[in-house]
Amino acid sequence: MASLQASGLISSSRVCSSKKINAAISVPKLPRIRFPDPKTPSNNLVEELILRNGFTNTIPVEKSVTLPRIDKETFVSSSTSKATTKLYAILEAVADRVEMHKNVGEQRDNWNKLLLNSINMITLTATTMAGVAAAGGEGSPLLALNVGSTLLFIAATGMLCIMNKIQPSQLAEEQRNATKLFRQLQSQIQTTLALYDPTELDVKDAMDKVLALDKAYPLPLLGKMIEKFPAKFEPAVWWPNTKNFQRNSKRSGNNGWSEGLEVEMREVIEVIKGKDTEDYMRLGNLVLKINKVLAISGPLLTGIAAAGSAFVGNSPWAAIVAVAAGALATTVNTFEHAVQVGMVVEIYRNCAGFFSLLDESIESTLEEADFDRREDGEIFEMKVALQLGRSTSELRDLAQKSSYSSIEGTTIDEFASKLF
Repeated sequence: MASLQASGLISSSRVCSSKKINAAISVPKLPRIRFPDPKTPSNNLVEELILRNGFTNTIPVEKSVTLPRIDKETFVSSSTSKATTKLYAILEAVADRVEMHKNVGEQRDNWNKLLLNSINMITLTATTMAGVAAAGGEGSPLLALNVGSTLLFIAATGMLCIMNKIQPSQLAEEQRNATKLFRQLQSQIQTTLALYDPTELDVKDAMDKVLALDKAYPLPLLGKMIEKFPAKFEPAVWWPNTKNFQRNSKRSGNNGWSEGLEVEMREVIEVIKGKDTEDYMRLGNLVLKINKVLAISGPLLTGIAAAGSAFVGNSPWAAIVAVAAGALATTVNTFEHAVQVGMVVEIYRNCAGFFSLLDESIESTLEEADFDRREDGEIFEMKVALQLGRSTSELRDLAQKSSYSSIEGTTIDEFASKLF
């Protein structure tokens, strides 16, 4: 009985499993759905979307535009004038000179420091040896000290002669001024390239300025070095002798010039000549004379000390002369080269040259009868005021004071420049 039930259960389970299998296998087929091919949006739809986004320009769709091939080198060469190319070449040369004068200036400043310290150490050592020899040296030790101190004094004398001849502090100041002026020229050329269409006159003007600066501040020492002790103090000249090139103005009328502005510029010239230039020329002559005296005194004192040290032990005054002259030589050398008197002379030369250039620039502008060939009057007045460290209103006040002083027959008590 139990076996019959078991067989019945097995048979029923087979039937159920077979039904499940059949149900799993016979899945009804789903209907095929065909999706339409994507279509490219029309131009009207794209234009509508662009307008909604706030754009006013339409973008053409499905239009292939073939641009012509542009040869970059041909384009650049055709658009760049020959004068512009030359001006860029001059600009590269000016930038190179800026670096050269900067490096040479640092080198010559090091010369001043090293030579000053070396000569002072040599002089002090020789002075000490002369004093020790006079204190109690006898025989061979005395001879050795005498010879040693004498040779050191002679070496200090020779080195001082060379140092005082070249004036390293003045050489360094010359190169610093040259660096500043070449940088100024570099900015002028860059302004011309940025604001104007360069011409051959611009190229010639830039070339003349570069050559004038090369002549005013030479790099070599032998043959071309600026005379450090001229018979008469003269201001530095670093601009060409030819008249400065001025671009024709496009401004109508008198190009910003008036009779009052011309009178103002003439009064400024009178103040510059009567006060600033005269003062710097006077101070320059004074400092130049002081420098000449110091340059002669140093080697002279070391020479006297060398002669005195050679006779130490033979005369009681020999040691006194050697020690005193050596001490004085060290003091004079320190005052001349540590205070850098030569540099002060060069500063006064440069300042006097600056006022001479400003004076010449104003006079040449006023001599030009054609207003269109002058620089814009308002811009010119602003430049002069800035070069003197003043505002345009202060420059007008200075001209009025100068005019009142001329009428009253007195001298104005104010300098034109507030910078130096």
